[in-house]
Amino acid sequence: MKELLEKAGLPLLRRMNPETAHGLALRALNLGLAPAPGPVTSERLRTGLAGIELANPLGLAAGFDKNAEAVPALSRAGFGFVETGAATPRPQPGNARPRLFRLTEDDAAINRFGFNNDGMHRIAERLASGAADVPVGVNLGANKDSADRAGDFATVLSTMRAHVDFATVNVSSPNTEKLRDLQGPEALAALLDGVMAVRGDTPVFLKIAPDLTDTDLKDIVAVAANAGIHGIIATNTTLDRDGLKSPHAPEAGGLSGQPLFEKSTRVLAQLSALTDMPLIGVGGVSSGAQAYAKIRAGATAVQLYTALVYGGMSLVGRILRDLDALLARDGFASVAEATGTGRDDWL
Repeated sequence: MKELLEKAGLPLLRRMNPETAHGLALRALNLGLAPAPGPVTSERLRTGLAGIELANPLGLAAGFDKNAEAVPALSRAGFGFVETGAATPRPQPGNARPRLFRLTEDDAAINRFGFNNDGMHRIAERLASGAADVPVGVNLGANKDSADRAGDFATVLSTMRAHVDFATVNVSSPNTEKLRDLQGPEALAALLDGVMAVRGDTPVFLKIAPDLTDTDLKDIVAVAANAGIHGIIATNTTLDRDGLKSPHAPEAGGLSGQPLFEKSTRVLAQLSALTDMPLIGVGGVSSGAQAYAKIRAGATAVQLYTALVYGGMSLVGRILRDLDALLARDGFASVAEATGTGRDDWL
C-alpha cells in the first residue's frame, strides 16, 4: 500500500518547487506514509565500516535530512546507516532561493544551499530525543561568516559526538565560498588535527570533491592517514557540466545524480589504489548494479541521495535486493569480499 502511495505521490512532488517538495517528503516520512521495511539485510549484505556494524552497505548521504527531523523514520527505510547535516555551530539560512534545481532530463540535481541548517544545538537535541534503528552520523560544516572555519568543525563534533556513531568533515561543498580551499595539504592537516583532538571514540570520515587532480588525491590521502582519519567519502557534488541536457544546466552550484557516477567512481578507484583505509562511494547511485560497481571499485559502503528524488524510498530496498543477487551471482560471500575486485576497470 505504501509503495502505491509513493508511486502516486512522486509525480505530484516533481511538479512542485523542489525545496517545497523535499520538505513535504520529510513530513510524509514522519507520518509513516513512505515504505519502511526496516534495515534490509542478509548474510552477504552485512558488513562493517570503521568498526561500525552495518546491516547493509547502503547509506543515506548528508543533505537529505540536514536538521535530523526524520532520522527515526529514515532509519526504518531500509538503509544500513544514515548521515544528517551538514551542521554548523550557529544556525544559518543558507543562500537565497531558488537554490535547488531538478535536471529531469539528466536524472540529476543542482543545489547551492550553502549549509542552511538549524545549528548544532538544535540538531543535537533532535538526535538525542529520537531512537534510530541504524547507525547515524553527522556531517560537520562551518558557518559562512566564521572567523575560524577550521575551528567550527571541531566545535560541532565536540557538541554532537555523544549523539552520533560517526562524523564527516565536509570541506568539499562548492556552495560556501573558499570552503574547498581547506582541502589543501597544510590547511587540511591543521583542520583534521583539531577535529581528531575532540573526537573521543567517534570515527571520523573525510568527504572530498570529485574535481581534484592526481596530485591533490595523493596529498589528501597522506594528510588523512597522518591525522588518523577512519575513512574517506568519495565524492561530493561536482562543478562539471559536461554533457547535460537540462535547461537548468547553467545554474551555479554542485551537480549530483547520474552525471556524477563515472567521475566519482573513478576518483574512488584512484583512492583505493592509494590507501587501505575504508572508502565510502557516493555519486550517481540509483541501482543495485551501480552500488555493486562502487563496491568493486573499492568502496566498503555506498551512499545515495539524488536518486530518491526520482525513485522514492522504495528504491532503497530494490537496490539492496539487486545488490545481494549480484554478489551471489559472482560468488561473493560478503560485501567485503567484493570490495576492490573491479578497481582496475576504472584506472
